[in-house]
Amino acid sequence: MKLYDELVARGLIAQVTNEAEIREMIDNGKATFYIGFDCTADSLTAGHFMALTLMKRLQMAGNKPIALIGGGTTMIGDPSGRTDMRKMLTKEDIDHNAECFRLQMERFIEFGEGKAQMVNNADWLLNMNYVELLREVGACFSVNNMLRAECYKQRMEKGLSFLEFNYMIMQSYDFYHLYKEYDCNMQFGGNDQWSNMLGGTELIRKKLGKDAHCMTITLLTDSQGNKMGKTAGNAVWLDPNKTSPFDFYQYWRNVADADVMKCIRMLTFLPLEQIEEMDSWKDAKINEAKEILAFELTKLVHGEAEAEKAQNSAKQLFTGGGSTENMPTTELEDANFTDGKISVIDMLCVSKLAPSRGEARRLIQQGGVLVNDVKVEAFDTAFAKEDLADGVIVKKGKKTYHRFIAK
Repeated sequence: MKLYDELVARGLIAQVTNEAEIREMIDNGKATFYIGFDCTADSLTAGHFMALTLMKRLQMAGNKPIALIGGGTTMIGDPSGRTDMRKMLTKEDIDHNAECFRLQMERFIEFGEGKAQMVNNADWLLNMNYVELLREVGACFSVNNMLRAECYKQRMEKGLSFLEFNYMIMQSYDFYHLYKEYDCNMQFGGNDQWSNMLGGTELIRKKLGKDAHCMTITLLTDSQGNKMGKTAGNAVWLDPNKTSPFDFYQYWRNVADADVMKCIRMLTFLPLEQIEEMDSWKDAKINEAKEILAFELTKLVHGEAEAEKAQNSAKQLFTGGGSTENMPTTELEDANFTDGKISVIDMLCVSKLAPSRGEARRLIQQGGVLVNDVKVEAFDTAFAKEDLADGVIVKKGKKTYHRFIAK
């Protein structure tokens, strides 16, 4: 099976502009393509997985990836999928986040001469003269068409700032610039980016002629991976200091039964023949499929050794072994205690097992919190520092474990 057909079989492709040409270029390693990553945090999340693994698949077939770091577009903020305006970041924050992205991407993509490139749109967007931009780019866009775009329509009732309204123009200019300067002929993105991305192909054709070979493909996800990479209101990060390898493994181990085969198909590099055999798995075999998914993705991000540690720790916990060697652990300091005690609610919040005190109370009320296998019944349950000298294990729900120990 050739690569384009494999991408379709894995359920990755949503919309394309000219399928026959895209198929020919991808299958023969002729595509120079880009995917954009706005630097809104200091780590990529599990929601970026589809883009990262796609870049890896295409590079393995001889195509050339361009990882576009959105140092410029992050200063505006993409309104797609948002009900409010994104937090404004400083240039220093954005530069720091961009460097964090680069280090994480290197686990998936091979950079270097004749291989993948990493570029930052701050290098061309931040130096543009506003009047020059209006004359060169603004004249190519119809405001009527822009307002019909899905990414803007959903914001019209609550209000769309003029700052955000410019995002489509900025993103479109990126493709135009990469086409001219880097011979980039293809762009990939989440399905929520379709309108913005079509703006790029239209700009190239208006500026350089209708015969310009530029293609657009969107994936069957939004740019942040839909619900992928979110749990209990918190992101699942690729940075091990923000989400431990154990928690990362556990997140994928706990995906819904209905989603596990879809995730294996889209995100892992297991052969399709093996995946098709797994499609018929039911009952206990579904749990085996989840373990395979969790191991494969943890191995991609954190390496095989960490994946094996996470898998072994998880199995020991669920079979009663109780190993805490690789369990996520929070070391509580004096500042965490009030009058020598810390409440379970504060423990849940400090460790980010709950995003807020209200959520922590809800978990306790529903019987979803256990300490050393004893259900927490009261909101005011607290522990003295000496109670935590040897550590206690808090269990949230059925499968999330966290160890607390006092320094």
